[in-house]
Amino acid sequence: MVTRRRALTGLLAGVIAATVALPASAQAANGTIGQRETVCASDLFVRTQPVGAWMGTLYQGQTFLVEGPRSGGYVYGFAYGHINRRGWVQDGWFC
Repeated sequence: MVTRRRALTGLLAGVIAATVALPASAQAANGTIGQRETVCASDLFVRTQPVGAWMGTLYQGQTFLVEGPRSGGYVYGFAYGHINRRGWVQDGWFC
C-alpha cells in the first residue's frame, strides 16, 4: 500500500511539474494600441469592417499593428506580410 501511494504521489508531482512548465505564449491576449502584435491564433481573418467582408488571413507568427479604435470585439490596424493593408481583426488573438 505504501509503495502504491508513493508511485501515485510521484506521478501527481510529475503531472504538476509538466503543467507548470508549459510556455506562457500559448495564451492569447488583447492587442495594445500602438503596438505591433504577433498573432497567436492559427489563423486570423482581416476584414473590411467589424464582422465585414474578408480581405485576407494572418497566420500564427505574423504581425498586426494595432492602431485602434476598438469596436464590438474587433480592433483596427495594419496587417503586415502578404496582406499588407489596413483592416479589422478580432481582438484577443495576440501573443
